Amino acid sequence: MKKKIFGKSARPYLMLLPTFAIIGIFMLYPILNTFFLSTQNHVLTNMKDAGFVGLDNFKTLLQDETFIKAAGNSLWWTVVNVGLQAFFGLLVALLLNMKFKGRGLFRALMFTPWAVGGILVALIWSFMFNESVGVVGDLLMKFGILDHRMSWFSDGTLSMWALTIANTWRGIPFFAISILSSLQTISVEVYESADVDGANAWTKFWKITLPLIKDTLLLTILLRTIWTLNVVDIIYGMTKGGPNFSTLTIPVYIMMVFNDTLDAGYASAMAVLMILALLIFSAIYLKVGKYGEEEYY
Repeated sequence: MKKKIFGKSARPYLMLLPTFAIIGIFMLYPILNTFFLSTQNHVLTNMKDAGFVGLDNFKTLLQDETFIKAAGNSLWWTVVNVGLQAFFGLLVALLLNMKFKGRGLFRALMFTPWAVGGILVALIWSFMFNESVGVVGDLLMKFGILDHRMSWFSDGTLSMWALTIANTWRGIPFFAISILSSLQTISVEVYESADVDGANAWTKFWKITLPLIKDTLLLTILLRTIWTLNVVDIIYGMTKGGPNFSTLTIPVYIMMVFNDTLDAGYASAMAVLMILALLIFSAIYLKVGKYGEEEYY
């Protein structure tokens, strides 16, 4: 007689144990350890003074002007990046869902940026925005938008936009892939019925397409929000948070603080605040967006 757990065979649960073990080791333990370290004085070069300090690291954070600036930059960076990626990703998905000659080749080329590593993206776009030989400045001059080359990375605003363009270029394919897969599940008969009723293109998009891809769009935005906030490679590779911390985000600041001071407690406190902010945002976002709830128009 097979051993039963909760009235069912134990085999499925045993098969899941390796997965749970991997999740526990590589995800759950680091998170719990980060929360623990955030309450500690844990400087690796001065372990003799290590010990529990309660919320002191968090109090120091609230007085850290660089952290406050990084938090503001992180908010701008995340909102603008995800907004642009969602808009252009949806547009690309709608175009790729149409039937035209060479659609397969165009799809393959369109999804290429997503396969490029972050550091390589930073190198490519750093060269393209180069003041002396960058193709971006050259194109802007040829179209008459600029009359001289610009030093993109010496100005805070221009630097942030250069980073945003690079990260948006890389992120659009993920939105396009996710939304396109959802678009292809919509029956053609639904649109044919709308045509019979005299619906125009905008009405079909707003009343049929958008409601049917809503859950995919919401989930994709949430995932890209989390990933975009955690981008380090592109930012550090292109600007290292400069000039004058104008492109510094919280993840980049965490890395810089730990590399410079080896203060694991202070760096962990920043990470904890970011984790809590993402958890609160995710809960509110999914609730307000009515994720998983059917809507009919």
